[in-house]
Amino acid sequence: MKTPHSTQTLPTSLGRRRFLQATAATGGGLMINFSWLGAALAARSDADSLPDKLFSLNAYIHIASSGTITAMVPNPEFGQNLMTSMPMILAEELDADWQSVVAEQAPYDPALYERQFSGGSQSIRRAWSGLRMAGAAARHMLMQAAGGSWNVPMASLTTHQGIVKHAASGKQAKYGELASLAATLPVPENVAVKSVDDFSLIGSAKKNLVGREIVTGKPLFGMDTQVDGMLIAMIVHAPAFGQTLVSADTDAVKTMPGIRDAFVFDALEPDYTKNYFDVTAFPTMVAIVGDSTWQVMKAKKALNAKWKTFDGYEETIDRFGSPTVIKVPGVLENTSDHKQAMADVLSGKREGLRELRRDGDPEAAFANAARVVESTYYAPYLAHNTMEPMNFFADATGEVVNVSGPLQGPIFIRQTLAERLNISPDNINIDMKRMGGGFGRRAYSHYLVEAAVISKKVNKPVKLIYTREDDMTMGIYRPTYSVKLRAALNEQNELTAYQVSGVGVPEHCVHEHRFPAGAIDNYLAEGAEIDSNITVGAFRAPRSNFMAMAEQAFLDEVAEAMGQDPIDLRLSLLKRAQQNPVGSNNDYDAARYAGVLHQLRETSGWDSIPATSPKGVAVYYCHNSYAAHVVTLDAEDQRNPKIDNVFSVLDCGIVVNTEGAVNMVEGAVIDGIGNAMYGEMTFTDGKPDKQNFDRYRMIRMNEIPKNISVSFVQSDTDPPGLGEPPFPPIFPALANALYKGRGKRLYEQPFAPQIAKG
Repeated sequence: MKTPHSTQTLPTSLGRRRFLQATAATGGGLMINFSWLGAALAARSDADSLPDKLFSLNAYIHIASSGTITAMVPNPEFGQNLMTSMPMILAEELDADWQSVVAEQAPYDPALYERQFSGGSQSIRRAWSGLRMAGAAARHMLMQAAGGSWNVPMASLTTHQGIVKHAASGKQAKYGELASLAATLPVPENVAVKSVDDFSLIGSAKKNLVGREIVTGKPLFGMDTQVDGMLIAMIVHAPAFGQTLVSADTDAVKTMPGIRDAFVFDALEPDYTKNYFDVTAFPTMVAIVGDSTWQVMKAKKALNAKWKTFDGYEETIDRFGSPTVIKVPGVLENTSDHKQAMADVLSGKREGLRELRRDGDPEAAFANAARVVESTYYAPYLAHNTMEPMNFFADATGEVVNVSGPLQGPIFIRQTLAERLNISPDNINIDMKRMGGGFGRRAYSHYLVEAAVISKKVNKPVKLIYTREDDMTMGIYRPTYSVKLRAALNEQNELTAYQVSGVGVPEHCVHEHRFPAGAIDNYLAEGAEIDSNITVGAFRAPRSNFMAMAEQAFLDEVAEAMGQDPIDLRLSLLKRAQQNPVGSNNDYDAARYAGVLHQLRETSGWDSIPATSPKGVAVYYCHNSYAAHVVTLDAEDQRNPKIDNVFSVLDCGIVVNTEGAVNMVEGAVIDGIGNAMYGEMTFTDGKPDKQNFDRYRMIRMNEIPKNISVSFVQSDTDPPGLGEPPFPPIFPALANALYKGRGKRLYEQPFAPQIAKG
């Protein structure tokens, strides 16, 4: 039996969060809602007078008289298992019977939700305190209802597995029996939440609450949408970046079987100021609308359209309240030109590098060095390639616009759609579907706007579908990067200076305050950008996904030059950063960094791995968490290397659902290996050279590691983020292992073509 919760209150700012209560519309029940940022909503007990929006919740608990507990999940789901982990947090503080809990995706409602966005490994981090408070408040009200009914002090009651008990009298009641009465009580402003030591559900392994629906093919995804009278829509965009439409013979395709309409349209108005996520390379496109996917695809291929290179221009982007001018060159770009331009910047032939951080006197240290280790790394553009094709349903035929589909950030697109359709945002309903992959791609929801514009034009509900070629050639790629790293060693073979210079198209990837900043007396960080008309965006662990590769592969090279074990070198630097850090802006905790490495050394058996098994290690900090991997290879055929083992250790604070967390790490490892070995997008005269999986190589089942072993650092720290941190360090861990097996270092991605060269 559970004892009353420990008297541990949330910080004052969280304690003021007000909760909305209401009886369920039918059957009697209890609903609790809260806003992340503490919007104060009046408590009500009369369900009939409640406006509908009060049932569209940021996170809430609905307890039916039958005892079923429905946990609404506010954030979009794309495989990070929020549909299980968020209900677990609620159920933990509620002391619920987990077998009675079901999960449901909440609709989008900005009047109640402060941040309905999945990305940046922020979902659990931002929801943690609010979800705990919601569960604890519900439990408090149920106990208060029981105490009032039994005329006993609330302090004499306990809860366990969805039952309130009074030991002295032997009375007990299930939550479902108390829900209607509890709904009439005032909502407490401050409630005690559990001590971390008292968690029984959080930290355990639970199966996906919607796993059965997924494996049995229930209609959860946007592609499953079917509506009476719905038409299929597709788009035709310019074949090359830097081009715009001249003309299109839409009349010819309108006569084809099943085609209802074809027309030129602008996704956004020319004078519209884009926000950060309003990325679209081809604002003017051709829409083709018809009865079936096959008929529309045939019409797409038959369309005769002419294109031309546009003139360069500037546009202002609203980056979260900061207007930023972006230069868009009017040229047809080439991968070879990008590589040369980045090389010229790093060599000093082309201007652009600007100082980001300076500690000590790095120039003097390099001038006086006994030896300088220097290497330059390169990464190509990467396409997201979500397995579920990009799609969205829209019905813009009436005053209220209904849209439904997979997206990461409805919070960022509703205003864009409202301005494009010239309607109030309040007249837009967004239904979030489970995503068949996101990884940053679905944070850019231009396809939602396109679907609505097309629906309004044809006055019919439509489902817009991108073919694989449409999406792979339309951008939102991971940028292309190059980084030059230098290390100075003195006569005693000590590391005295470190320099990182990064350039990218159109952004660099240098994080100037991350490790090894703070661990070396003389340090210099520089960055530069090259303008481009190729659209880029967030790609799992943005910027970090390449910076980790360059930094951690280079540190292995430095360790070899110093004659040190790779883990020992990292630990010695972290010891310096912990005991006597350089500078005050270092954005990592050196002790936690080192703790991950110590645990990885033990769990991987690093010091006892035989020399016949090539091994590599890497550790990296991003998105508030620390991740490290050891990779070991089968040494038999280094021209066709096989990965034997990956050992992973994460310090990501409290792990809510260990099964879901392990799955995320395993997915990140496989995703990272696939991108490191094969991922690459190139361009010739503005045209993407790879337009489908016949040329864009993905990892195959027989290429994944034979074994992935995942462990977590025990922690009582609030969860900071997990979806992205394990992704970046797998790139360099693999590169370092491949070097041990081949005797040649890898400085360019993807690795497979470099390995094939011998």
